[in-house]
Amino acid sequence: MEKPNIVFVFADEYRRQAVGFMGQDPVLTPNIDGLAREGVVFTNAVSNFPVCSPYRAMLMTGKYPFRNGVPGNCNNERPDCYLRPDEITLSDTLNSAGYSPGYIGKWHLEYPEEETWPFTEGPRSDGRVWDSYTPPERRHGFDFWYAYGCCDSHLDPHYWTGNAPMEERIDPGEWSVKHETDIALSYIRNEKGERDPAKPFALFMSFNPPHMPFDQVPEEYLRLYEDRPVSELLNRPNVVLEGKGADAAKDAYGYFGAVSGIDDQFGRILKVLDEEGLAENTIVIFTSDHGEMMGSHGLMNKVVWYEESFLVPFILRWPARLGHRVDDLLIGTPDIFPTLMNMIGSPELVPAGVQGRDLSGWVLSDQSDQTMVSRATGEPPAPVEDTPRPDEVLYLSIPFHASGADRRGVRTGRYMYVVERIDGEQNRYLYDYREDPYQMTNLIGTKPEVERDLDLRLARLLHETGDPWHESRGDDI
Repeated sequence: MEKPNIVFVFADEYRRQAVGFMGQDPVLTPNIDGLAREGVVFTNAVSNFPVCSPYRAMLMTGKYPFRNGVPGNCNNERPDCYLRPDEITLSDTLNSAGYSPGYIGKWHLEYPEEETWPFTEGPRSDGRVWDSYTPPERRHGFDFWYAYGCCDSHLDPHYWTGNAPMEERIDPGEWSVKHETDIALSYIRNEKGERDPAKPFALFMSFNPPHMPFDQVPEEYLRLYEDRPVSELLNRPNVVLEGKGADAAKDAYGYFGAVSGIDDQFGRILKVLDEEGLAENTIVIFTSDHGEMMGSHGLMNKVVWYEESFLVPFILRWPARLGHRVDDLLIGTPDIFPTLMNMIGSPELVPAGVQGRDLSGWVLSDQSDQTMVSRATGEPPAPVEDTPRPDEVLYLSIPFHASGADRRGVRTGRYMYVVERIDGEQNRYLYDYREDPYQMTNLIGTKPEVERDLDLRLARLLHETGDPWHESRGDDI
């Protein structure tokens, strides 16, 4: 059988709870819900470092931040923070496997060189520059490119494409999600020769919404929620609309409106795959780079270890190989690279330095009876019994400034354990998901054996990922 096409869609700041079929946030997402009914829903996928650039770097390299050179968001205050040209990325590897890879949307893995500023978004009000132009030689195997660095003007986006110089910026003047979907439909149909028709394609799409600002959403999607009270929209028991969480009362409408807008446009992608006869042998993945607190625990944004920030949706559909199921497999961001390469039958191309785990045996297995499903090559993946099912994933948050909170943690199927250093103090947190799914009670001091076990696991993970925290802790592994 031919290698499958790949459509990998990840929306920015889209939390796992914001999909209708989960029965949590009261959102309208009929197309994503339909994908979930047809594919595999992974309920424990995480963003190990829940912020934009680190997620993207882990996705592309299969490595953790201290190995891939992206320990924070890329902007002009971090000249050492960018995706290195000599990294062998997922897109490079797919290219080597005979794919035609394409990228649409937000990239955010480049250092904004000063000479490029006049052609980008330029400095923001705080003086920092986030947006950047990525020259063709730094696009890591993508032979179709329609992207930008980092700009949050959702209703007035801009892009660079092909070999056009940075001076030839495209300014379409419409909602970014709709415009990027138009480009994706043309790419899938190959209307303008965007890809080599003799090759399978691998399209990566990074929608910036529902990322802030939350007031840049088309009116048609805002109307879906305008008559619903805040208490109905923000229905999680841990919501606190005070302090930092106060903005959630007004921002929830734009956030959920953007979620429904993304669903609407994503439905167009699914429809064109059907129309072109490509759906059966196309791996479609819908996920996110991280979540959004939206008032939970009195917080906004991301980075923290709470589930609203840390968990991401991860739905995978591949009709030629998989049926529907719901799976609590723990999936970390670096795991995606080796898992995808094994799923398409090209494990030999995974670089030796990749730190993520190959979970293809578990992804391609029917968890109800352990019957293995063949790879696209016709060969079965490694037997599940030979690949231990993951029972832990790493959480980390590296501060931008020396005075910020520096955190490391480990999540298992039942517990979340976090060590935080801030202003010379050390705090620890422990939550039991079985008893406390909204993380409202810190159990530190009440379960000493659990704490010791998780602390040892954390030490081992830090050692394995090359994190300097390991040395500073004085761990004896």
